[in-house]
Amino acid sequence: MILNLGEKNMLNSSKDASMFYQSNIHQWIQTDDDCRRCGFRGSSTIGAKFNPTQVSCEPYIPYDFGHIAQTYTGLLCLILLGDDLSRLQRVALTRGLRAHQLEDGSFKATLHGSENDMRFVYCASCISYILDDWTGVDVDKAADYIYRSQSYDGGIGQGPGLESHGGSTYCAVASLVLMDRLYTTFSSVELDRIRQWCIMRQQNGFQGRPMKPVDTCYSFWVGATLKV
Repeated sequence: MILNLGEKNMLNSSKDASMFYQSNIHQWIQTDDDCRRCGFRGSSTIGAKFNPTQVSCEPYIPYDFGHIAQTYTGLLCLILLGDDLSRLQRVALTRGLRAHQLEDGSFKATLHGSENDMRFVYCASCISYILDDWTGVDVDKAADYIYRSQSYDGGIGQGPGLESHGGSTYCAVASLVLMDRLYTTFSSVELDRIRQWCIMRQQNGFQGRPMKPVDTCYSFWVGATLKV
């Protein structure tokens, strides 16, 4: 979807932006507990559709709440469509984001029944950067989670004690760059180890982990890590 939005001549930008807003859960919040549900869903096929004139909360529909990855990609799509993001309920989004951060600093994707790992730390960082509002993230805890996820070989895993991976290494490093915490979280020696791990992933292409086949996606994940 994001790639397709690059073809702007094919789009009715206003109409398509409205479609994305329909996937956004706006509770017109009265309490912090209500805000925990806020964010973008994968589609508007479940739950209450976006209604800019709504002034009160609707009854909750079970499992009708935002997803952190869909919130990130929803914002990206709106930006690609040229939307000014003025219809966003920013306070609700940041409070919803805050509800997804766990005590160890990581983020889960949804309020219930979700895994938590580096992917969603990255999503949370991107959302905060786009909104220019970091009140939804405990940056100290998130940075510490990233630091503890560096593996013995220099790469970074999905969490502490997990195997290094090109995707999670990118998510970790990019998150710290967005937080402006890269050089205060890792020492120069530790950053050199990350660079070396990335360089060692190049075979005839790039692999995501040692002893694994190369894949074109890792040209981005690993290459972008070195770039940022």
